[in-house]
Amino acid sequence: METTSPEKPALKAALNNGEFVVAPGVQDMISAIVANKVGFDFVYASGYWLMASAHGIPDAGIATYTQMLERIAALVKTADGAVIADADTGYGGLLNVHHTVRGYEDAGVSAIQIEDQEFPKKCGHTPYRRVVSDEEMIEKVKVACAARRSPESTLVIARTDARQKEGLSRAIDRACAYGDAGADILFVEALENEQEMRDAVATINKPMVANMASGGYSPILSVERLKDIGYAMAIFPALSSLAAAAAVEQAFTSLKQKGDAASPGVPLFDFSEFCSRIGFKEIWAFERKWAADREE
Repeated sequence: METTSPEKPALKAALNNGEFVVAPGVQDMISAIVANKVGFDFVYASGYWLMASAHGIPDAGIATYTQMLERIAALVKTADGAVIADADTGYGGLLNVHHTVRGYEDAGVSAIQIEDQEFPKKCGHTPYRRVVSDEEMIEKVKVACAARRSPESTLVIARTDARQKEGLSRAIDRACAYGDAGADILFVEALENEQEMRDAVATINKPMVANMASGGYSPILSVERLKDIGYAMAIFPALSSLAAAAAVEQAFTSLKQKGDAASPGVPLFDFSEFCSRIGFKEIWAFERKWAADREE
């Protein structure tokens, strides 16, 4: 059963038109289906949460390129919105960066994010992160930009994790250098207060992304406040995962303690609607056409 997927929104066009891009994190295909229902034009594929949901492992350089690409490809097929994809450090040296960009682009992502951490990398809101030299990351950015077959539809996001190790000024300098190397969007990770955000945006002359990582170093601000600061887009990588985990914990606790699947305060998504949204209507239509004479 082949279907023609509608064209996904263009990230570059949205930024050029001055649209503020809001991209919730999706940790699995269920959250992608919910994002489709709500109507997000863009979603964020977080390495932390996609690997946590698929393999139960921490975001500490353990996941491989192959594992992440498999999840990215499934997300691109599932999500109606365009996918902004985390690619960690590019999964190795310059050749690996080239290969990663080509693989992600072939999978259909709209933007590829690479960061300047040493391997093994860590989640940007956890301790013990170390960064490579400016020169090494600049070369990675240049390779990533050159590897793209379509610079108009596949953007490069360059992230620096230097704030905690080297200070705000150096982190901003790094971001500027990555922009000069060709990155389309810049990402200064783990800024610690609103003034740092304002200083970074005021200095950097390319579109910037704000990371609204629930529970992390940075304050969680409203979209309106982020617009006022001057950001071009915001990702909310942990929102769906932490909300889902809290709801599951509450429902499981009720089941464990009371032996009852009905948990007050935890609404359940309608099963019939979910069947429809995941594609069962097409399956049932197929059965009616080709297996109508069989017992149900």
